[in-house]
Amino acid sequence: MRYSQLFIPTVKEVPADAEIPSHQLMIRAGFMRKVASGTYTYLPLGWRSLLKITEIVRQEMNAAGAQEILMPAIQPVELWQQTGRDVDYGETMCRFTDRHGRENVLAPTAEEVVTSLVAGDVNSYKQLPINLYQISTKFRDEFRPRFGVLRSREFIMKDAYSFDATIEGLDESYRKMYEAYCKLFARCGLKYVIVEAESGPIGGSASHEFMVPCEYGEDIIVHTADGAYAANIEKAAVDPLPKAPPVDAPATEQVHTPDVGTIDAVCEFLGAQPAEMIKTLIFSCREAAVVALVRGDHDINDAKLSHAVGGEHIELADDATVQRVSGAATGFAGPMDVAGKVDRLIVDHGVAAMAVGVTGANKTDHHTRNVVPGRDFPLEGDNVLVADIRNATEGDTHAGQPLQFSRGVEIGHVFKLGTKYSEALGATFLDESGKETPCIMGCYGIGINRILAAAIELTAHKDGPALPVTIAPFEIEVIQLNSDVEKVIATAAAIYDKLKAAGADALLDDRNARPGVKFKDADLIGIPLRVVVGDRGLKAGNVEIKRRTDAEPTLVPVEGAVSEAMKILDELKAACSG
Repeated sequence: MRYSQLFIPTVKEVPADAEIPSHQLMIRAGFMRKVASGTYTYLPLGWRSLLKITEIVRQEMNAAGAQEILMPAIQPVELWQQTGRDVDYGETMCRFTDRHGRENVLAPTAEEVVTSLVAGDVNSYKQLPINLYQISTKFRDEFRPRFGVLRSREFIMKDAYSFDATIEGLDESYRKMYEAYCKLFARCGLKYVIVEAESGPIGGSASHEFMVPCEYGEDIIVHTADGAYAANIEKAAVDPLPKAPPVDAPATEQVHTPDVGTIDAVCEFLGAQPAEMIKTLIFSCREAAVVALVRGDHDINDAKLSHAVGGEHIELADDATVQRVSGAATGFAGPMDVAGKVDRLIVDHGVAAMAVGVTGANKTDHHTRNVVPGRDFPLEGDNVLVADIRNATEGDTHAGQPLQFSRGVEIGHVFKLGTKYSEALGATFLDESGKETPCIMGCYGIGINRILAAAIELTAHKDGPALPVTIAPFEIEVIQLNSDVEKVIATAAAIYDKLKAAGADALLDDRNARPGVKFKDADLIGIPLRVVVGDRGLKAGNVEIKRRTDAEPTLVPVEGAVSEAMKILDELKAACSG
């Protein structure tokens, strides 16, 4: 295509609200424009890249045996109520009531819809396994959209759903999707890591995330130095801390601590350290109350806590529940004498390892010193559990190996769902013995927009990205420097035509603009290879060829420019062979 005929509105200035390189460069390079918070219009260059990513995803899904369908973006809320996920998603779910008074949601994902589809049309084991996928727009009402398309309210997702008759069948479907993901992300030119992950509101027994490590990623990757273990922060398991030597602690002592309900405030007031504090957090779990204890310098891990109570949905209790359980205002609860008042008392390993600590006194504006785990509150009992319920931190280990931390962007996620959805929505089949059995499900998501953003994050430079050849809006750009010199115009056009004929996806910058403008725009839009045709070079019989990552161009005879460019393109594609 010719640059002069394309809509490529590049800008010099960094957008004021763009916080990270991918957001800044996608705006500056004319890939997209903001419509409202968390929503964007994709312009020709950005859409070309997204279409290329989509085609790679589609090819690998088809090769793995998945079948493409398209489900509606508008879904009846009743489906979500049957699985309980209307509660799990809460305010993140976009809802609206139509003119007939029916409540609907804008699809954040499609487990309910696809399961109801299979429930109506699959009734025999002979129809299984089946894997259905779609590539479509999803909606989530993020409280704080940010980082461009990494955390947006509207995004493009590939979501696939497998249905099997046996656990072994699910394992095979999961393996196929896992391997397909490895191939397609490699074809997109991404360097990624695979980590154990939490299933979150999706649910299920096992899941893995495909992450691209980068400085501005929202997710935290926890891993050992040898790479033997990697997980996201929600999943990362830590070894129990060594038990502190016992101390001859005196009896507990209540201290008046007026208006100091936070860990930092209490520490300042009492001259203590956060590691000496015991945080007592009260949660609601359906109709029950759960008390969780973590050290003052640790953060509770909601996913781990949910697992500790059998996978139930949990949330911090309201002030009335805190008052009922502890007898005190929020911020002053303690573990003494609460085990008999709640459904479960769950103690983190870090608290169980403490010799003595400071905690709330179950009395407003009071805390208690000299609290000894096991003496002043139980570590054993019918409703007492000691478990890993906190986030990993610096200094922790896994299987004896020190844990390291880095940031990353999640680009794909695979889940083993089991029968959570099929049982709730009646997706059953008759097995070989004629017994009605629920389908065993898996689901597999990919953020199409995130792949493009992650590629830009990985290769970002102040002048622009160096996009992988497989997902760049064009593979090669031919730049004519002297638009007033007929030989330059004719030679650039001839090279462009021959590249197109050879199968290259080429762009010809035929604008009547200064060379510096053309070079800056070429860098900004990230096309991986360019051929520069100028009057000075042609007088010596040469043109310049330059990879986006090269420091300097290479002079090539005009007659060999196309073959050399195609050779380099083949090398660049081979690097993304998957």
